[in-house]
Amino acid sequence: MDVFIDVVVTVVGLALLAVTLYDLFQSVVLPRPAVNKVQLARIVIRPLWIAWRWIGLRSSRLDRNEARLAAFGPVSLLVLFGIWAFALILAYGLIIYGVRDEFHPVLQDFPESFYVSASTLVPLAYGDFIPEQGFARTVIFFESLTGVALAALAITLLFELYGAFRSREEPVVALDALAGAPASAVQLLETAAAKGMDGILKETFDEWRKWSAMVLESHLAYPLLVYFRSSHDNEAWINSFGAVMDSAALVMSSMEEEPTAGAAKLMFTVGNHLVEDMAWVFRLKLESDAIIEESEYVAAIARLKAAGYRAHDGEVHWQKFAKMRGKYASGLNQIAQWLAAPPAPWVGDRSYLPHRQRVRRTAAAPKPAS
Repeated sequence: MDVFIDVVVTVVGLALLAVTLYDLFQSVVLPRPAVNKVQLARIVIRPLWIAWRWIGLRSSRLDRNEARLAAFGPVSLLVLFGIWAFALILAYGLIIYGVRDEFHPVLQDFPESFYVSASTLVPLAYGDFIPEQGFARTVIFFESLTGVALAALAITLLFELYGAFRSREEPVVALDALAGAPASAVQLLETAAAKGMDGILKETFDEWRKWSAMVLESHLAYPLLVYFRSSHDNEAWINSFGAVMDSAALVMSSMEEEPTAGAAKLMFTVGNHLVEDMAWVFRLKLESDAIIEESEYVAAIARLKAAGYRAHDGEVHWQKFAKMRGKYASGLNQIAQWLAAPPAPWVGDRSYLPHRQRVRRTAAAPKPAS
């Protein structure tokens, strides 16, 4: 009977080890977006974020809320590696318990097996339990190798995440000069129309087309990056992206003679692809609503005309703009609200007044469909 139990325990340990190593492989070594695959990050991060966001938004001060929410990304990364490490220790502990008779002195119970496993993975082995036979020695050798590999994967993932984070944030910070903070599509276009700004709008669309492709690649491979927040006041990468998308939509729908329309179209195409794939990963239910009101569009066109653009309003152009914005607005707003991003014009909580303290609205942000 004892032999049967040992075999069962060993098999369970091997199964847990295989599952954990496979999850590490598909999450870190070969990350690829797939909405139906089972990943530890999917199981852990969403409920953890819901709880963290609820706690993080308890204060009426925006700076305190942002400081709390900003800690989630790094903390969740540590939690993931902690869970992976614990699962590996538990798996090897079960295997070691199944061959406890091959150690000297013989392991008396599972806590001792767990201790041997933990001190081997780290490694902090003190030599108080020595594997004397072949299989036990093989287990200890492979666990030590796994510990080294886990440390290497952690370092590699940190470099990947922070490299992608920096690449994402540099254009966001640079956009402040054009679009303000929080970013505004109309302000972006107004600034680009100022004297001495020749070519800046096309350069912006070109840069954000490349930015969209970069974020599409990195954030689908490592969805945890979504929770790494922008580090400057009143900024959020999702809001800045939304402002550039709205600028492109305004140019394409209401300023057909604008020479930057081609660059706007290319940026809009890649950006819309980003929103669609992010919505797919988060399992959002997209709608075709432009979300903003026609009066807001009319006011925006009036400002653009005052800035010197040959902009067109009227029902036809409004309908064209609404159709374009309807392709991405729903997904954009749901992502912004899910991340509790600082509200900006036309994105998220649009009752926000820039640079003024106020209590956030108490309505809970929508949860992506499960």
